[in-house]
Amino acid sequence: MQRYFLNDEDIKGSTVTISGDDFHHIARVMRMAPGERIITVKANGMAAVTEISEMTDDAVIGTVIEWKNEEKELPVRVVIASGLPKGDKLEYIVQKGTELGAAEFIPFIAARSVVKWDHKKMEKKLERLQKISKEAAEQSHRTVIPEVKEPMTADQLARHAANFDHKLIAFEEEAKRGETSVLASVLKNITAGQSILFVFGPEGGLADKEIEKLSAAGFVACGLGPRILRTETAPLYALSAVSYHVELLR
Repeated sequence: MQRYFLNDEDIKGSTVTISGDDFHHIARVMRMAPGERIITVKANGMAAVTEISEMTDDAVIGTVIEWKNEEKELPVRVVIASGLPKGDKLEYIVQKGTELGAAEFIPFIAARSVVKWDHKKMEKKLERLQKISKEAAEQSHRTVIPEVKEPMTADQLARHAANFDHKLIAFEEEAKRGETSVLASVLKNITAGQSILFVFGPEGGLADKEIEKLSAAGFVACGLGPRILRTETAPLYALSAVSYHVELLR
């Protein structure tokens, strides 16, 4: 069944009203009809099997058949801060990172980022990334949509990090030196409900001053295995490692 995220005001009692882009997808793309069923998800993550009862010119009206008790989210909160990469790599990170369970994405204005976001276009870029996150959350049957935050500098990331239980910098120099213990140790000891903030550099990597600044804020540098990963691959490796440790091994 197709999955759609709704605002609380879209669900009143057992009646569901779907409009906007989701209405267009149901009516025009999927060409659904009354009697067919979909999954609707409230802002608090509660999901319901919903039967379409009526289709108007601009809305789909449905009836909740049953509420589902789903456990689709990682038991730990993982936030990905990615140094602004070139091209559409950030879109790829958000899409695949959402599928792998990330809770939030932070575009990181790194010293070696070639890409510079124009403040006039930032709102549109964030809207597009948030749409990609929503669609990936629906496709992967998540119960929440990861938020894409406004870009942060190293100073802002350092301050933001105070809210996290674990803070890690994926640093290729640590990988070159053969460091393998930091990430494994964190994932072995992390408990349900805790949080991790991962920072990844852009194509050119992180500058020494950024490493120093983040380290002073409590971040620990770690390697991600013996191979050097691309900026769009590293976050996905980290998320996969988290999932393996906290979902498959336990």
